Amino acid sequence: MEQQDKIILIGAGNVAHHLAGALLKAGENLCQIYSRTLDSARQLGMKTGISYTAEVNEVYPDGNIYIFCVSDDILPSIIKIIRIPDDALILHTSGSQPMDVFKSYSKHYGVIYPVQTFSKKRELDFGEIPLCVEGNTSSVKERIKKFAEKLSDKIYEIDSVQRKELHLAAVFACNFPNYLYQVAGKLLEDKGLSFAMLRPLIFETAHKVMLLNPEEAQTGPAKRGDESIMNMHKNMLKNDKDLLKIYTILSEGIKGMQDKEETGDQKISQDIIDMPTLW
Repeated sequence: MEQQDKIILIGAGNVAHHLAGALLKAGENLCQIYSRTLDSARQLGMKTGISYTAEVNEVYPDGNIYIFCVSDDILPSIIKIIRIPDDALILHTSGSQPMDVFKSYSKHYGVIYPVQTFSKKRELDFGEIPLCVEGNTSSVKERIKKFAEKLSDKIYEIDSVQRKELHLAAVFACNFPNYLYQVAGKLLEDKGLSFAMLRPLIFETAHKVMLLNPEEAQTGPAKRGDESIMNMHKNMLKNDKDLLKIYTILSEGIKGMQDKEETGDQKISQDIIDMPTLW
């Protein structure tokens, strides 16, 4: 029987919380969880039944795979203090850190980047999460791909440049809308209204982009070019310069997209008019 890889998880935040569960569900040999914060390490260790530590000198030095699930800012510094065998495979889950951040620490390294938003309180089906993989050699990439396939059905091979663009796109698609939900909630709260009133609208908006292109799903006054409504909204926001600026920039962006669509449609129509008669 083939001996399983000994996996060490570095970090105990949101990503690590879900990845640990996925590893165990897949029958992988997760041996230890390390976090700089003892409470975080203990919480995940107790939940999974896996050995945990907050002492860097207690991290197992004989692992086969080390997965770094830490914030982008601390990744370069935490790599330096973890004892890693020369022949170990080391991975990180970052959307923006380059793969070569590991170059000086191992001959076998790469990335397994989950394209998802994670919260400890919300369970997810990890098998439905896209995992983007990279490896420093073709054989390492193939090894990482096979490893990732045990965790998810959606595997994508991309490079570091593509991953950074994907991460940027994910910020626009996920983080910014969530901030706008907070803005909407505050506007309602100030008038004694409940955010629950918007939940069906939010659900339908998200559902539509599963079926349509975002351009096709776009609605609202900016899409229609309804200047009177937009001016009314701007007047309502006149005492909050930041929100007024956001409203204006987003409305102009939507109008710009609409103008491009209409210009394209007009060009197609003109091309049809200009076509020579064939009969």
